[in-house]
Amino acid sequence: MSTDNTLRVAMIGAGGIANPHIDAWLTLGADVRVYSHEGAEELVAAHGGGTVAATREEAFDGADLVDVVTPTYTHGEIVTAAVAHGLDVVCEKPLALTTAEVTELVERAEAAGVALYPAHVVRFFPEYAAMQQHVAGGGVGEVAVQRFTRLGSRPVKPWFADPHLSGGIVMDQMIHDLDFARWTAGEVARVFARESVTPDAADRLGVVSAQVVLTHVSGALSYVTGTWAAPGSTFRTTFEIAGTDGFVRHDSAEHAPLRLDNGAAGEGRGLLPGATFTESPYLTELRELLAAVRREGRARVNARDGLEAVRLAEAASTSLRTGDVVDLEPTLERAS
Repeated sequence: MSTDNTLRVAMIGAGGIANPHIDAWLTLGADVRVYSHEGAEELVAAHGGGTVAATREEAFDGADLVDVVTPTYTHGEIVTAAVAHGLDVVCEKPLALTTAEVTELVERAEAAGVALYPAHVVRFFPEYAAMQQHVAGGGVGEVAVQRFTRLGSRPVKPWFADPHLSGGIVMDQMIHDLDFARWTAGEVARVFARESVTPDAADRLGVVSAQVVLTHVSGALSYVTGTWAAPGSTFRTTFEIAGTDGFVRHDSAEHAPLRLDNGAAGEGRGLLPGATFTESPYLTELRELLAAVRREGRARVNARDGLEAVRLAEAASTSLRTGDVVDLEPTLERAS
């Protein structure tokens, strides 16, 4: 931390996701320096704060923390450079495109003694956070079946359409729900996936939809569906978690953010958040990650979670390509 106790953040990238990030950092009182090949001046001007760095080295110089908000295929190189500078890092999901590369990033950060956090912001959306707390507290008993859906307008930037750059819909969009499915139902033993693509999808106007089925070590099943729909489509998410003692569901198209059904046995012990949540989940996320970097608290997501999310997405992509079920080897933590 700087001598005057001001948090200095080097933000690398100025695309769409940079907007809620810089807004959150400025709200937290940070001095933000933005470096990007394009858009840095516009980003700073739009948010009325921060400065533009002429080079990445200039952004890194004197920084306390690096926030990587660049296209996916650039994450690994930028994180590696930040770690080499001895800087703590927050990086947009996914940390990188392959399990091997993420493993290397995690090991580099651990060896350097710096923090590395993936920005899995869905863990910080209030409806999802409330659901996870309810499930973790035994609100539905043993998890049996989970269903997650995520539908949004297809990204227009060309790099999203190239799976070598974005990882495709599974790695780019569905990784949020794969991560959440693992968080609520535990480690995964088997992955199977299928994809449907309309004929005009090559022109980045068609529909791409995939479904991933996770078989958890516990025996629970998770069905994760992601859709890149036609331009202008309304963003929508849903989840349903059924267990031995109850059921919890959410549909963003409905006004109520969370509905619980625990049957007669659960009467009176349900959790029902209010209908309005005012704080940005990106602010909640970055505040919590900053506290963890400062060793003032523990974050609900860590680098190993980011690694496992990429491992699940990579296995699903392999299943899409081969048509086969992919069996996962136990992680070191699980095997020990």
